[in-house]
Amino acid sequence: MSATKGTAVAEISQRILLIRGQRVMLDSDLAVLYGVATRRLNEQVKRNRSRFPADFAFVLSDAEYRNLKSQFATSSWGGRRKLPLAFTEHGALMLASVLNSQRAIELSVLVIQAFVQMRQFVQAHAEISSRINELERRLGTHDAAVANLIKAIRQLALPPPKPSRPIGFTAPIE
Repeated sequence: MSATKGTAVAEISQRILLIRGQRVMLDSDLAVLYGVATRRLNEQVKRNRSRFPADFAFVLSDAEYRNLKSQFATSSWGGRRKLPLAFTEHGALMLASVLNSQRAIELSVLVIQAFVQMRQFVQAHAEISSRINELERRLGTHDAAVANLIKAIRQLALPPPKPSRPIGFTAPIE
């Protein structure tokens, strides 16, 4: 990648997907970044299976893969023969060490930075969301209190009711 570091991290961030509640990158995307064929990348994973527990890498289900294909509007003609592997942040780092190429090592830093940047964005978004919810909660009860206050002020602003005149003859009785 000949782009600047910030641009490279932004480009990598665009390839991070949310699958099974985890942020992951697909084997084909990592293969392009690390400069190897997807087939070679997957061979290295198979040879070093003990380095990739389920929380580092997992195979997408058929339904997940179909969903991804529909999101990216890719053709169902041709393409992959096997379901793709999805790598978490730790899996992507482990993959760079297994591939053991200079390019993979250099780009693994950018991949990790992209994952960190994504995590920070999500955390900031969650904090903003919770603050908005708190404001809505406070203003929800605030609006009712303001409405009651206005109602009370209007009642005080009305002129006092005139005393009604009694019907018939009335004399002061002492």
